Amino acid sequence: MTVGPADPAAFEVERAHLLRVGYRITGRLADAEDAVQEAWLRYAAQDTAPDDLRAWLTTVVARLCLDRLRSSAARRERYVGPWLPEPLLTGDDPDDPLHAVVLHEDVRMAAMVVLERLSAPQRVAFVLHEALALPYAEIAAVLDCPEPTARQHAARARRIVAAAPVPPRPRTEEQQAALAAFADAMAHADVRALLAVLHPDVVLVNDGGGEVAAARRPVVGAEKVARLLLGLLVRYGPGMLQGEVALVNGDLGLVTHDPAAVTVLTVDDGRIVGLHSVLNPAKIAPRTPRRSPGR
Repeated sequence: MTVGPADPAAFEVERAHLLRVGYRITGRLADAEDAVQEAWLRYAAQDTAPDDLRAWLTTVVARLCLDRLRSSAARRERYVGPWLPEPLLTGDDPDDPLHAVVLHEDVRMAAMVVLERLSAPQRVAFVLHEALALPYAEIAAVLDCPEPTARQHAARARRIVAAAPVPPRPRTEEQQAALAAFADAMAHADVRALLAVLHPDVVLVNDGGGEVAAARRPVVGAEKVARLLLGLLVRYGPGMLQGEVALVNGDLGLVTHDPAAVTVLTVDDGRIVGLHSVLNPAKIAPRTPRRSPGR
């Protein structure tokens, strides 16, 4: 052990990694930020510095986020309609901690949705094994369970994730072309053009949380999705398409205002295979970055 006070600069080096771990476990940036801040306070209170700061901080964040995930289980069971993670919107500021977070494929919306199929222990075991390849003994300590149980959680999580593979992130040009074709088809209410850009097995998921009108179940299939989208266009008018193109969890998406929504597209081989729209106002409210420790 190296004796000495906490090092804010060393902690800042780990911030993006810790936010990514916390977000992947909870699906909420606020929970991830709170866990990272608490990890800083615990680190600052240490008399001696950990040998492996990243591993120590990661396990602290994971424990805190596991508690958050367990405490929110009842609320999620009562949630109206599908539950989507809070979207991460980023710009071109390299100093934004989220800029580094969204570079990882594992925080893409489609990948985060797959994690929702896991139980809380499975999710933590999977994220920790992927993030740091932690020994199962350490994962068991986080989960407060025997080591064989931790192995089982991780193995089951891997099987579930493997059964729902997410296509690799396409080139920006491919995403731009798909988004432009989608927007043009919607602007002209052109069902043929819309079907051409939608994959036959496309899945649309809306998260309104019971706060706004939204589909209560995932809509599967190009014809059903096209019919729903064109019906919404009739209901809301051109305002449904007015907004800004943005990076959402690292993929191209749309931020619209009437209705207010953040929609991210998952594109594979030039066609849209997933449309995930977050309409719940609590998840798309403007956010301001939190202060870093020592600043």
